[in-house]
Amino acid sequence: MLCFSKAGAKVLLFFYIRKYFGIFFKKSCIFLYMSKKSCTFVAENACYARASTFIGIMKEEKWELTITPKDKLLAVDWAEIWRYRDMFVLFVERNFRTAYKQTILGPLWFIITPVLSVIVYVAVFGGIANIPTDGVPPMLFYLLGISVWGYFSSCLSSTSNSFVTNADIFGKVYFPRIIMPLVAVTTNLLTFAIQLAIFTAFYIYYVATGTELVIHWQIVLFPLLIVLLAFMAVGFGMIFSSMTTKYRDLQIMLAKIISLWVYITPVIYPLSMVTNAKLHFAMSLNPVTPVMEAIKYSLLGQGQFSWLWLGYSAAFTLVLLIFGLMLFNKVQKSFMDTV
Repeated sequence: MLCFSKAGAKVLLFFYIRKYFGIFFKKSCIFLYMSKKSCTFVAENACYARASTFIGIMKEEKWELTITPKDKLLAVDWAEIWRYRDMFVLFVERNFRTAYKQTILGPLWFIITPVLSVIVYVAVFGGIANIPTDGVPPMLFYLLGISVWGYFSSCLSSTSNSFVTNADIFGKVYFPRIIMPLVAVTTNLLTFAIQLAIFTAFYIYYVATGTELVIHWQIVLFPLLIVLLAFMAVGFGMIFSSMTTKYRDLQIMLAKIISLWVYITPVIYPLSMVTNAKLHFAMSLNPVTPVMEAIKYSLLGQGQFSWLWLGYSAAFTLVLLIFGLMLFNKVQKSFMDTV
């Protein structure tokens, strides 16, 4: 039997109530009268359970987790991220394990890849092009540059695909979407740690063979410089990730940008090689340049360390991160409709 109100027809079947709520009736069913602000249950013909009892049960029921929409674009629920820390660890482990899964050499590729790249760089840029390294052994100069730039570019590439790559997972289970950029940064950090260990081994070798290498006190800032690069990559990545949900061309464009970006960053050459004042200033506007030069200065004793330009990179990263987070939070509400 149906019951109609002025606001519209609302029906609740007897068997549906009996199946899901465990309320049994003798001869009749419950009619539901609904309006925009209230819901009233009317029991007829000697119901064994009254509507008030049902309402009381609903009020006493407690939920372990309540998912609510985030209205603030800059909102980051760190407590929620901490609750999903196990999932975060599983994603990091998955990405690290599957990087070279079903390969013969397996994890050895984490070592072989940078070493082969350095050998090519030394032969081409050092041997053929005769690009100076400011007195630093070319092996160390290129290995440090490749490792740092590789970490930045990998974080940027991985973060920029957060929505597209994980669309299937996002559509099946809930967890804070911001976890995926953090997973990308952490996974690439493990790879960077391996490459840094290789750099340390070569560094010890050159010191043991009598090569003079200077380490400045700014080496204590090395972790902060790496974090700055990671935040910069996450900021760029969240912006591209948010826009690629609608415009897939940006994925291709970003790959081209990264491949060209390395040439306007002092990775394969020292910034001191650029003698033109205007060009030197223009290259310093690249937010990665001051960080790269500071890392070289702290570990190799060569490079340009400037608090002013580091402050510029930090400010640029902060603005980029805020804008990227706002865009990311805005798109994550409806990206499943377009991805």
